[in-house]
Amino acid sequence: MQQQKWLITGVSTGLGRAFAQAALATGHTVVGTVRSEEDLRAFEGLKPGHAHGRILDVTDDHAVSNVITEVEQSIGPLDVVIANAGYGLEGTFEETPLAEVRRQFEVNVFGAAATLRAALPHMRRRRRGHLMAVTSMGGLMAVPGMSAYCGSKFALEGILEALGKEVAQFGIHVTAIEPGSFRTDWAGRSMTRTAQSIDDYDELFTPIREARQKASGNQLGNPAKAGEAVVHITTVDQPPAHLVLGSDALRLVAAARTAVDEDIRAWETLSRTTDFDEGAQL
Repeated sequence: MQQQKWLITGVSTGLGRAFAQAALATGHTVVGTVRSEEDLRAFEGLKPGHAHGRILDVTDDHAVSNVITEVEQSIGPLDVVIANAGYGLEGTFEETPLAEVRRQFEVNVFGAAATLRAALPHMRRRRRGHLMAVTSMGGLMAVPGMSAYCGSKFALEGILEALGKEVAQFGIHVTAIEPGSFRTDWAGRSMTRTAQSIDDYDELFTPIREARQKASGNQLGNPAKAGEAVVHITTVDQPPAHLVLGSDALRLVAAARTAVDEDIRAWETLSRTTDFDEGAQL
């Protein structure tokens, strides 16, 4: 396999770390972004000379651009960029303060967009590259109590799908990585949770929150195997636009898409009544 240069945001823990370890094990060079000097040293210790850390806050647009420009100059042309940094925000829609919703989008959507946008001009000039971002099965289906998180991931899905169609002409691939439940700390210590303040939601949401906390650390998904899957798609001529990871994600996403299809079919006649008699079709 040809050695590549990767950049992955958010490699301190979780899937970001797993993606980085899989790429390093394959012989690639990986630049990983972290939030502290301690995490930087730990990451670079994974494989000295091949693992390069950079401290970065992905919500700082200028810093993101500067880091990618510096990496292109000091490490070399980037072949793969994965916008992985993000976090989960749990809470019903009515109970979640708008400030927390905005923060969720600032990190999960705009942080990812800044990363991909900063890397794109370099790849476009070279007419090659692979841009990826970690969305979630929650970018293709939604569950109660995760409205802000799912909203951010649905938004990122739309950006990626349109972006992929824009840059295919330049030989650049775009993949949305859509994990299900993996054995990381995402649903445990790393999850931000809003306070339950409206009793009307307790009967629905309390069991959901408790079940998620109880399952934390015992999820079905294996992060190391997720890393291997992501490395694999960088070796094929036509990588997927959507990479769903995990059997739980496959089941839940399929059910959600079936429900949408059923709504479309059930209301197709009404949908057609909103047309003019004549007009341009897109």
